[in-house]
Amino acid sequence: MTLRIAFFVHEFPALSETFVLNQITGLLDQGCDIRIFSLRRPAAGLQHPDIDSYGLMRRVAYNPMPGNRLRRVVAAVPAFARIFRARPGQAVRALNVFRFGRAAFSLELLFWLDNLAGLQNRFDVLYCHFGIVGGLVAYLRELGGVNGALVTAFHGVDVSAALARQPTMYRHLFGAGDLFLPISRRWRSRLIEYGCDPNLVGVHHMGVELSRFRFDCTGRPGGQPLRILTVGRHVEKKGIEYALRAVAQARDSGVSLRYTIIGDGPLRGALEALSGRLGLAGVATFHGWQDQDVVAEQLKRNDVLLAPSVTDSTGDQEGIPVTLMEAMASGLAVVSTRHSGIPELVEDGRSGLLAEERDVDGLAQALVRLDRDPALYDSLRIAARKAVAEEFDVRKLNVRLVDICRGLSRREPGRAALPGPS
Repeated sequence: MTLRIAFFVHEFPALSETFVLNQITGLLDQGCDIRIFSLRRPAAGLQHPDIDSYGLMRRVAYNPMPGNRLRRVVAAVPAFARIFRARPGQAVRALNVFRFGRAAFSLELLFWLDNLAGLQNRFDVLYCHFGIVGGLVAYLRELGGVNGALVTAFHGVDVSAALARQPTMYRHLFGAGDLFLPISRRWRSRLIEYGCDPNLVGVHHMGVELSRFRFDCTGRPGGQPLRILTVGRHVEKKGIEYALRAVAQARDSGVSLRYTIIGDGPLRGALEALSGRLGLAGVATFHGWQDQDVVAEQLKRNDVLLAPSVTDSTGDQEGIPVTLMEAMASGLAVVSTRHSGIPELVEDGRSGLLAEERDVDGLAQALVRLDRDPALYDSLRIAARKAVAEEFDVRKLNVRLVDICRGLSRREPGRAALPGPS
């Protein structure tokens, strides 16, 4: 039997969310019938080559809700009329703000119901990335707009800052969902703490395709600068400020180095200014967003991935950054922080080096150690590749995910079996 799986995501394709793309293409490779429902369209820009090679844009449906409130209300009138002619009770219930809150008040449910009406909306599994998306789909399923076992993957901001701001925000989802798959053990514990049934919460890691990242056994060439790389959005939780300060401190300790920064975001100007004040001109280079092929090439050219993630001022935290997995699979030594689920991937002193959040001294000392201790550098790289191969190989993870979805498709809603260890 071909599994029909609907992926619901906030934005597709999102260049910073290759983990979603890897799941979709992996399940297509296993013969699943996939549809993608995206809450919004991305801005024009770089795009992963798999989007075209798999013909994914033919599988995507976007919510047509206008962003402008007045235009939205005007467009909602014919949408309501279309739904009301076929399913009057559904049309009226979609506007029930007492039951559905903001999703009804914003008219988002109404536009989704109108959009889904012309599509085959019965699936084996409704797979939602991020808790906020899962909550919306739980409402859509209750209204009869879409059918299937409801699975929600939780990643980072949706379990950290979101729950800290609104502790009861997933109350309806926890009661309606069939299975919850946070990407780390840390987030599993947090979901249970906030009221999710432990019997319905597993852990399913995000992963990387090992074949795309060739492990270089040759190690660092002698007499060359330590080549350091950071990849990520220029936002507070990525901790790039502390990376720049650590690089400057390592340089002042006598380490010859070069620092490459890939990514963009609201803090880029401030980070470039900080780099200048630290005297890193000629040492640190900002490259902006790059596609995955360029990132993969940079992983080959560099020695260390520096990823000093922090909890930001809103409480937002990472999950387990896929960039760390890619670097470890490629044979870079990694320097990161004891943050969120990162210690579940990086074992300090064995497969990488960890410092506390915002610990510039600790980060700098790790860079100095890697520069001056070739044996440590090589041992960390070998152990890192092994760790990714054992627990974060996306091919193995996608086979497991299909098994989970097949199990769900055979069960009544609310009776999902907890999957085994990821």
